[in-house]
Amino acid sequence: MRQILQNLSSGATELAEVPRPDVMPGKVLIATRRSLISAGTERMLVEFGRGSLLSKAKQQPDRVKQVLEKMRTDGVLATLDAVRGKLDQPLPLGYCNVGVITEIGSGVAEFKPGDRVVSNGPHADFVAVGPKLCARIPDSVSDEAASFTVLGAIALQGIRLANPTLGECVAVTGLGLIGLIAVQLLRAQGCRVLGIDPDPARVALAREFGAETVCTSAGEDPVAAAETFSRGRGMDAVIITASTASNEPIHQAALMSRQRGRIVLVGVIGLELSRADFYEKELTFQVSCSYGPGRYDPAYEEQGHDYPAGFVRWTEQRNFEAVLDMLDSGALDVAPLISHRFSIDDADKAYDLLMEKAACLGIVLEYPEQPDDAARVVALRPAEKTVQAQPGRKGVTDPVVSFIGAGNYAGRMLIPAFAAAGARFGTIVSSGGRTSAHFGRKFGFARAATQPADAMDAQTDAVVVATRHDSHAGLVNEAMAAGKHVFVEKPLALSRAELDSIEATRDAALARGENPVLVVGFNRRFSPLTAKMRSLLATQRGPKAFIATMNAGAVPASHWIQSAQTGGGRIVGEACHFVDLLRFLVGHPIVDFTVTALPRNDDVPPDTLSFTLRFEDGSIGTIHYFANGNGAFAKERIEAFSDGRILVLDNFRKLTGFGWPGFSSMRLWRQDKGQKAAARAFLDGIRSGQPPVPFAELMEISRVTIKVAEAAKLTASPPA
Repeated sequence: MRQILQNLSSGATELAEVPRPDVMPGKVLIATRRSLISAGTERMLVEFGRGSLLSKAKQQPDRVKQVLEKMRTDGVLATLDAVRGKLDQPLPLGYCNVGVITEIGSGVAEFKPGDRVVSNGPHADFVAVGPKLCARIPDSVSDEAASFTVLGAIALQGIRLANPTLGECVAVTGLGLIGLIAVQLLRAQGCRVLGIDPDPARVALAREFGAETVCTSAGEDPVAAAETFSRGRGMDAVIITASTASNEPIHQAALMSRQRGRIVLVGVIGLELSRADFYEKELTFQVSCSYGPGRYDPAYEEQGHDYPAGFVRWTEQRNFEAVLDMLDSGALDVAPLISHRFSIDDADKAYDLLMEKAACLGIVLEYPEQPDDAARVVALRPAEKTVQAQPGRKGVTDPVVSFIGAGNYAGRMLIPAFAAAGARFGTIVSSGGRTSAHFGRKFGFARAATQPADAMDAQTDAVVVATRHDSHAGLVNEAMAAGKHVFVEKPLALSRAELDSIEATRDAALARGENPVLVVGFNRRFSPLTAKMRSLLATQRGPKAFIATMNAGAVPASHWIQSAQTGGGRIVGEACHFVDLLRFLVGHPIVDFTVTALPRNDDVPPDTLSFTLRFEDGSIGTIHYFANGNGAFAKERIEAFSDGRILVLDNFRKLTGFGWPGFSSMRLWRQDKGQKAAARAFLDGIRSGQPPVPFAELMEISRVTIKVAEAAKLTASPPA
């Protein structure tokens, strides 16, 4: 299928061929009929993408601070790789979509195939979205008119925050699409409206919609006009829908407001506020968030948990419905807002027009009425002669590797690591299709797809699983059952039951005469500094003591990794790295552990804790996993103590020895956490039939980590 994507690194905007999205549980698949280019937002995104790294930095000063901290701790080269990786992501453009539902995922009850709906889906032939981001379109509302619903909801949410009453005077500063819609909605609510903009054509449209107007490019003074318009009382409310770096709109809004007036920001402007502007009048200022309550809440948008109407009357979905009702009744007229129409095939012309800053307002993209049955698998390079893989076979000299998961880490670290190790790539899968197509083309995969089964085809020898944590165990089982070798990003599983199922699947494979190689992405054991550390420690007899400190940093409670069901929590999902690392450095099984954790006042698993492992040879290792630190401090530090000698590993850039004859330090130009070496070890294991880490050791590490997480939850109960 076709989708409009922008590369934030190069700034290129393209109509790309990508696989059709998979219909995941809790999602609906929509065949697009119309989509609307949001001139303000999309022009801003394209301009940002086309800017230099310096201009991007100037627009995101908070991110610059994070980058500088990362440079101090991880080094310049590793930081540049991370920045380039973040920018090398195909950004889907568009969020005003109209189409017909063709499929529904499990758990969706409020829609059915054939429903004509509006959604915040991007510009693409097919989109997959959550049902709370959709609304049915009344029969009398055309596809073209309905494409303005999402922008209408943005305007409506700003109006709801301003809370105008019948007869009040409201100014709308910035008469783009959202501003002109806001004018009409305010007029429908019985407000007197003053529209302000420098564009004479937009000012004229606002007058047609019943507003009095101020054209600033004609020298008209908005503050003086507001004084006259409000009969000397000042504006009851000002809604700012402008897009400018200037602070003038907020300053003017304060000057034209009455005592205790309300100012709501819907657009993007400079926000250097003057206390004097607000102090004497006791003004209130509020920033409106997108379409309304529920926006950016995973529980609402992804899991489909609605807010009770008795407590939250206007969610984003109900705002969609309200705008559609206004279109249905004729109270909102968007036909005058359409300046151009283009076929989706001519999307490049639409964006050229947008970037020329020509006289354009609403640009509608049109799609075929009867869309082709878009494929979920897209060929990325010409077919070549292939050999059918033999289940779990060893001695494969040139294994074909397929990927399930094409997120930032996979694209920035894992795929390049496997490419450097000489892997031959087969199929790459992502549920949405766009990242699999992007990274598939970049790294030479044969196919891009959206369903995991496509990565387990007859030509694939090995599967790399790089998806969200809750899918790891299931995909490992499917891949081994299909006779594939498996490299799975950590963690291997989220529960003891899942580990048991993996053990059973592997036993079944062995009973069939197969020998699947399983590797978990515990890459730190493969770092060159870790290897040096282990070789030095191997010269020392007797038990050793270790301290591993992870300055993990805070992660919001709403992040998926903090969910026990989805991410497993940060102990299972991240601290497992250090359980494996100490297990590798000691070289003996873990026999016991103790744990203590800081209490939390929510349902999130503990993420600031210390736990001590005891090993079969008497060695001990304490892991400090702290989420309450500061980013300016090094993220990872490993200390080893043995018979009067000490080793300190700093952030996988430098290893320092104290008391070691013949060794003082070893430094790397670039931080190396072992990803490339881990990929090589996996491929070598397939060729030889000998896994780089014994299966029993992987299970031991995973079981211990899960038990530590269970114990930490008990010790972290908040005090009574």
